[in-house]
Amino acid sequence: MSKQTLLDWIQRHEFRFTDIARQIWDNPQVAYEETFASNLQMATLKEVGFKITAGVGGVPTAFIAEYGIGSPIIGILGEYDALPGLSQEVSVVQEEVVPNGPGHGCGHNLLGTAGVEAIIALKEIMDIEDLKGTIRYYGCPAEEVLSGKTFMARAGVFDDLDCALTWHPGTANFSVNMSTQAMVSIKYHFKGITAHAAGAPEAGRSALDAVELMNVGSNYLREHIPEGSRIHYVITNGGLAPNIVPDHASVWYYLRATTKDEVDDILRRVHNIAQGAALMTETEVHHEILAFAYDTLPNDVLNNLMYENMKLAGSPLFTDEEYIFARNILETVDPKVVKNSKKLFGNPVDDLLPTGYYYYPQLKGTTMAGSTDVGDVSWIVPIGQVMTTCAPVGVQAHSWQATACYGSSIGYKGMHLAAKTMALSMYDLLLQSEVLVNAKKEFERNCGGKQYTPAIPSDVMPPVPTKLNRKKLVSLR
Repeated sequence: MSKQTLLDWIQRHEFRFTDIARQIWDNPQVAYEETFASNLQMATLKEVGFKITAGVGGVPTAFIAEYGIGSPIIGILGEYDALPGLSQEVSVVQEEVVPNGPGHGCGHNLLGTAGVEAIIALKEIMDIEDLKGTIRYYGCPAEEVLSGKTFMARAGVFDDLDCALTWHPGTANFSVNMSTQAMVSIKYHFKGITAHAAGAPEAGRSALDAVELMNVGSNYLREHIPEGSRIHYVITNGGLAPNIVPDHASVWYYLRATTKDEVDDILRRVHNIAQGAALMTETEVHHEILAFAYDTLPNDVLNNLMYENMKLAGSPLFTDEEYIFARNILETVDPKVVKNSKKLFGNPVDDLLPTGYYYYPQLKGTTMAGSTDVGDVSWIVPIGQVMTTCAPVGVQAHSWQATACYGSSIGYKGMHLAAKTMALSMYDLLLQSEVLVNAKKEFERNCGGKQYTPAIPSDVMPPVPTKLNRKKLVSLR
């Protein structure tokens, strides 16, 4: 049976998965709270015969759906968490659905649904052709806070995979052959002695002084870290009132670099700065790591396979109404941002909604500025990844414009292209063992002998939210 049968099945059932993506878009939930999307996807997969394992890695909204028997074992990574504060109608003007509510400004309503679409389509073809092998869909929560897959990886759920595929909504159809930055999210908490700031300041030991001295030291450190690394922070607790010497103060840091080893070294130096600040102020300090994501290892073998299958799948055609929507959306975006977006890959994209296919050899070995917990999985098994046109060139992720596009027919068309690409690629991987052999050889070369070890400490548990701490979850990307 030809690949066309697979494409025909997806074409006939697109409406079903469009509805799933729309439901998730209509019911956005932030990291670790994604009960609606998780339950909907589990029910959809269970209904067609997948075995469901829920609550993996100690995360209630994480799950695995499995079908088939034997080798190879191929996985698809799906995500479904929304972002706080990005509630938005499908509109060309900023118009919240819920004031300051969450929204899918990174397109995870599309990301996970495409994976469900692809794996169900492949399951149907496996039944028809009696294909051997095991396919899995991983429902991965909390990507926006860069820890969902890390907790899953720590539980070993990816260890027996032969490879994994994923994608992300974007503004062009291309193979993702660049890396992303490793990043640690960490809070430092200082404890001092309270006192009346005017009547007895000598009796106090200011935790806020320690925070500010730490930040000064970190700012001087910026000059002495590798090119492209980043240090950003916010003071989350600076005290209660000016006339009270603060006995508690906290600061929240993100440290990013090209590799995890570089982040480890920056983190070591920032720890020293924190200890120095505590020593200077006669306070105490302790820290807590919230997330620690690896850099990603691209796999050319799998990326090339997905690129060729993306071309085979055929790019969607956008309607006049969709082009009008796209133009009107871009009128709300800074023209300089749009111009820079077109030049980002060194090959200007002139189309408003690109329908061509792009491969950027000049980006191999480069690192994107963002971070993702996909990086953790990429150090365990080979991973292939593509992006597809789900918004006009110039729209930035994590914006209200992105939320509007990812809830529109433009986003759904890009989602179906991604589903077809992943389904076709998985079909090849079931039948062409040499592709997996070559992907694994490249993976071993890229790892350079290094073994994956979860960077989140073993005593840190998933921050399953309660009514008391829900507001603390924000995007780390």
